[in-house]
Formats: sequence, C-alpha cells, structure tokens
Amino acid sequence: MLSKVFGSALVGMESHTVQVEVDVTRGFGAFEIVGLPDAGIRESRIRVKSAIRNSCYEFPGQSIHVNLSPADIKKGGPSFDLPLALAILEATGQLRPARPRGYTAVGELSLDGQLREIAGTLSIAIEARDREAPFILVPEGNAREAALVTGVDAYGVSSLREAVRFLEGSAQVNPATVDAADLLGDNGTPAEDLAQVRGQEPAKRALEVAAAGGHNMLMVGPPGSGKTMLARRLPGILPPLSLEEALEVTRIHSVAGLVPRGGSLVSRRPFRAPHNSISAVGLVGGGVPLPRPGEVSLAHCGVLYLDELTLYQRNALESLRVPLEDRKVTLVRSMVTVTYPSRFGLVASMNPCPCGYLGDPRHECICSLGEIQRYRTRVSGPLLDRIDIQVEVPRLNRRQLQERSRGEASSLVAARVQVARELQEERLHGSGVHSNAEMGRALLETTCNVSAEGESFLGMAVERLGFSARTYDRALKVARTVADLAGADVIGVEHLAEAVQYRCMERSVFSSGAARPRV
Repeated sequence: MLSKVFGSALVGMESHTVQVEVDVTRGFGAFEIVGLPDAGIRESRIRVKSAIRNSCYEFPGQSIHVNLSPADIKKGGPSFDLPLALAILEATGQLRPARPRGYTAVGELSLDGQLREIAGTLSIAIEARDREAPFILVPEGNAREAALVTGVDAYGVSSLREAVRFLEGSAQVNPATVDAADLLGDNGTPAEDLAQVRGQEPAKRALEVAAAGGHNMLMVGPPGSGKTMLARRLPGILPPLSLEEALEVTRIHSVAGLVPRGGSLVSRRPFRAPHNSISAVGLVGGGVPLPRPGEVSLAHCGVLYLDELTLYQRNALESLRVPLEDRKVTLVRSMVTVTYPSRFGLVASMNPCPCGYLGDPRHECICSLGEIQRYRTRVSGPLLDRIDIQVEVPRLNRRQLQERSRGEASSLVAARVQVARELQEERLHGSGVHSNAEMGRALLETTCNVSAEGESFLGMAVERLGFSARTYDRALKVARTVADLAGADVIGVEHLAEAVQYRCMERSVFSSGAARPRV
C-alpha cells in the first residue's frame, strides 16, 4: 500500500518541501530509502523501526520502499524520522488520519518513540506557510519557535503515539501561541554596563561612535588595559533588535541548532567571541554535505569579537574580507550554493607588540623592530583597511584605578546612539542600507556634505598618512557618524579630526615616545 506525508529539507536558511512516499509491498523485509538521503537519514531506519514497535504499533515484515521527492535535493539530518514513521503507519492501515492532509511533519525519534527537538524549525514553518499547508506537526520543544510564523498553526507533540492520536482526532492538542512583541521586550538579564569601566574615556568614546554608525573597531593596548571589558559592553549600547531583525537572527540560530531548549525568539543582539584556534570554515561557515553558518553569520545584527587578533590563523582572518564588505556569505559546494547574512560589527583587540609593552611607561619593551613589524604584519593591510576605527587603549594609572566615582552608564550612551541611528534611518530610508558603515560610494557623495575647511583638512590627512581609497571612504563614514552624534548636518573639521585620529595603525608604530623597542 502507498502513502505520502510531507517533510522538509534544509538547504542553508531555506527549507524545501519534501514528499515522503512509502510503499509497503510483499518481500523479505527490505527497508530501502532513495532520493539523495545522507547517512543520518539512512540510519533513521533503526530509529523508526524501534520507535514504531515501542509505541505499541506493528512494524511490517514486508519490504518497505521509501522515496524522498524531489530526488535532486540532498536531504540530511534526523528530521525525517517522524514523517517516515507516520507514512509507514498509514501505509499499513494503523493510522487513519481524520485531519486535513497536506500537513508538514518533522521530528527526530528516539528508540522509545519520544520526539526530540530538531534544528531549523523556523525556516520549516515559513516554508509550510508559503505552500499553504493546513498545519505543521513538530516536537513539543520546537512548538514555540514554529509559532513565531503567522499564517500556519503549529502543533507540538511529545511522542509518535501522541502524533498518531492527534492526526486521528482522538487527542486534543492546542496550537502553540507566542507573542513575538512580548518576547522581544523580554531581554532577560541586563547587559554589562559601561559605568563599570574605569578610565579609558577616549576608548569609550570610540565605542560609542562604533555603535552609532555600525563601524568595525580595533583596540590596541597592553595586557590588562581593559580591551575585552570594553568590547563586552558594546551590545549594551546598541539599539534594541527590531522584530524583523530578531526573526532573522533566530532563523540563523535555529538552522545552527542554537536556539535555547524550549525557547523561541532571540531577543538580544548576539555577541560571539570565538577562540583564536578557529578555522576559516568555523569563522565564515561551510562543511559537507550541507554548509552550516559560521561565526560571522551567528553574529548577524550583533558583535563578533576577536581577542588577540594576531593569534588567529592568517587564512581565517583573510576570509573575513568579503563578509565585511558584502554583509553576506555565499558558500558554494558541488551540489548546492547557500547564502547566509552576515551584517555584524567586528570588534578586535591586540597587543602593540609581541611582549605587549610597547609604549607602556611602566614596562620596558623587549621586542626588536623586526619582531614588531613581523607581529603587526600578521594582520594584513587589506583587512586593516576594512576596520573603520583603530584606537589605542593604554594602561591605567594609579589615580584611574583607585577612582571611586562611576563612569557614564550604558543607558545614557545608548540614548545618544539611538538618536544617531534614527537620523541615519531617516537619511538612508529606501536605500537598503541600515547604517553609515554600510554606505557605498554613491551614498557617500549624496549624504556626506563636507565644509570647505573640512575638505582641506582631509586632503592633508590623506597626504601625511597615505590613506588608500577605501580608508578615505571609511574615514568619511566615521566623520558622518561623529557629526550625527553632534546633531550636525555638515561635516566639519572637528568631526573629520576625530575620525582621522581613529586610524592609529596608519600612524607610526612609535607614536608614543614613552618607550622604544631594542634595536
């Protein structure tokens, strides 16, 4: 007997409807699956067989032929366990659905028939809604995530037996409901506060500018100067996620299987801080047979922090160049091409030299000039060109360390950042660009009105510091953000001067005469 149930295959962030066709015929108990299944699906034969028996149903002793259609899409993962089991039970007459056909069912079965959560439920629910499925049947732990999609009912079940009884109409299961707006307002524990950072006022100002314009940032300073502490407070001064952004972030995390157990919406901007041993594939995404999102996509709409930048593999750092420019990652494999969004703010930190004490007034630098140059060339010029703000973070002195008064709270800085972002949204409305950092040359020409004195100042800076064309554009973007924070329409000398001073890596290695390396 033949039966058909709809499942879903994930390819990147997109879900594709797959028809699970099961034919139970006379034979010697063969169980064959065709239609480009991966090893995980082929192994599902064992899970499905045990789950059916342990759920008090009879597993057929005849031959079972399974076709996953369309056959030209690679299918992977354990999410086909549930539709496969339901199709077998329907083909053998043990399931007589009373509910409308055409539903989508997904879920991983344990050997006792319980359902386990799967990755990518949000994308699967979107696909089910787009094809106008009557409802979607998911593991109970994924129900809230699926309910984020309006236009299709999401039913969560805990076991194969409950799924069968629900489809037959003998079990009452209510569709999951979620108020996305309420979830978005619930940010859980408060973010770390800038008021906890002592001293470092120039670095705090640079952090504010980075947040206001969506700029990438590099901090250079000796060990213990507070670089990591500053970076971890950046999410607290960024504007809150919009509902559209939250859904997109949740979708990426869902595909990666990182949505918290029983949770649904990712309501806070991501902060990703991968270890320096990460590979290029781990950073930008990849893998076989189906490429998975990397850290640059998991940090979408948030912050990617690379501590001790010079310790990362050279090829991993160079792989960041395209995502930083294009704000997306396209991964090409022999049978599939997937694209993940990667609109993130890069924050990196590094020491000024191998020993870490170049320019430190209390410690002597023991590095030679050659060692310093080799150390700094671990970060290539093209990558530095893509980092808008480069700021020095010096060691704190005794007075700063013993200062009892707290600094400015993150909430006050965030309010200024929000005003600057609103100015940008109004100016860039309809362009598909969200912040000053994302502007191209055409938008720069129309939005960056520079005073005559400012043009002269910027020309001198280009000559003295040797700015490339990309560096010139990025300095102009930063100046536009500084002007936005000041509420100025015209970019003046003071705005450009602040932007230019945020290019410490273009200045001489020995900008401070406090300490020089040995020769």
